[in-house]
Amino acid sequence: MTSTHAFWLAGRQATGEAAFDVTSPWDGRVVGRVSVPTEAQVEEAVAAAHAVIDEFAATPAHVRAAALDHVSKRLVERTEEIAQLISAENGKPIKWARGEVGRAVSVFRFAAEEARRFNGGEAQRLDTDAGGQGRLALTRRFPKGVVLGIAPFNFPLNLCAHKIAPAIAVGAPIILKPAPATPLSGLILGELLAETDLPAGSWSVLTVPNEQMPALVKDERLPVISFTGSDKVGYAIMDSVPRKHCTLELGGNGAAVVLADFASEQDLDWAATRIATFSNYQGGQSCISVQRVIADASVYDRLLPKIVAAVEAQVTGDPSDSATDVGPLVSEDAAKRVESWVDEAVQGGAKLLTGGKRDGASYAPTVLTDVPADVTLACEEVFGPVLTVTKVDGEDEAFAAVNDSKYGLQAGVFTHDLQTAFRAHRALEVGGVIVGDVPSYRADQMPYGGAKQSGVGREGVAFAMDDYTYERVLVLTGLAL
Repeated sequence: MTSTHAFWLAGRQATGEAAFDVTSPWDGRVVGRVSVPTEAQVEEAVAAAHAVIDEFAATPAHVRAAALDHVSKRLVERTEEIAQLISAENGKPIKWARGEVGRAVSVFRFAAEEARRFNGGEAQRLDTDAGGQGRLALTRRFPKGVVLGIAPFNFPLNLCAHKIAPAIAVGAPIILKPAPATPLSGLILGELLAETDLPAGSWSVLTVPNEQMPALVKDERLPVISFTGSDKVGYAIMDSVPRKHCTLELGGNGAAVVLADFASEQDLDWAATRIATFSNYQGGQSCISVQRVIADASVYDRLLPKIVAAVEAQVTGDPSDSATDVGPLVSEDAAKRVESWVDEAVQGGAKLLTGGKRDGASYAPTVLTDVPADVTLACEEVFGPVLTVTKVDGEDEAFAAVNDSKYGLQAGVFTHDLQTAFRAHRALEVGGVIVGDVPSYRADQMPYGGAKQSGVGREGVAFAMDDYTYERVLVLTGLAL
């Protein structure tokens, strides 16, 4: 019989009256059973977080940094166990799950480093004007209040880390809601946080069902919301609480541009390999996976067969096998949706070069060309192992094609030309431009977020810390400067 996993309420384990099963998308087995907080328990967590705001903000930097360092080190020690848990609940191939644990290790380490240097303050002389003689301004940052962190299923450990670690670093209490499909990784973080000396009310991990979220979102005691997920849900949250501070990391349909100067066989082999890998990693369930390839006409005919061959070389199958590159999607319904979008595109005139087949929750790595501009696949985020390839004439047309989207998260530009790189940085309406590689590159310490309907605000530890805090100025008077 499967034991029931407790959630974490104000730093301690607790169980509610109901529970739900977490199942593997690969084989349907029950991975774990998770307790659901009652309304009274959710209220207790919110009240505890609100009550500890001042105490936690005043916690010495070394205490917060030590807690973050502890979590980082414990993640290292439990890497294989946690990677297997991620793979089981998410369907992510084990090699990618191990990489996700490694990234979470770094996130907590970065946060510990930032906590030690956070809020030193910036001094500004005000006697640059006669009215400010003898005055000095000192600007520091203070938490806006309790953070409500809402994490998605696709990176069930690392994106929870990106909510929790910056909040602890600045001394902001946090209530984390992991995704219902993949809550076990977030609960592991609760285990590790419970081993630290942080104030009891400063964090909770609540396995709250999605239908109970509107009340939490609207609770005035939670003034900061950090959400990662779909644009539809993200903007619905923002619209429902217009006076709250919302950081939204939403969808994308990442484009990889291959320009005319990236033309040697070695260049094209590199581009094709990276495109094939990162259109299919995590089953394509990453908001910066490669969904669109935009290739200059001068390289298109040589690049396309290389991409198809590299995609067909992706090993699909059991996510627990270290040789597997592409596992299942998070559910059979998700795979059926991808199937319907590809079928619509093919019926509309797109050419299917490889893939296009579904087996339960798994969908074969797929490449299409000649995709009509008005089909769903061309306009929306597919969030599956599907890639479209388009031919363009020149840099201007390529950049215009990237921008011809409601999304703007990241873009990759394969070029050797430094001037082209800077032109791309100016021209592309995205949050990040990756030169010489796919849009799927993310370093967890860099600013990460999008333009247009890809969201507002930035993740990346130091940048999230800015989002969770505000500037407060102190003016000292009567000083001999």
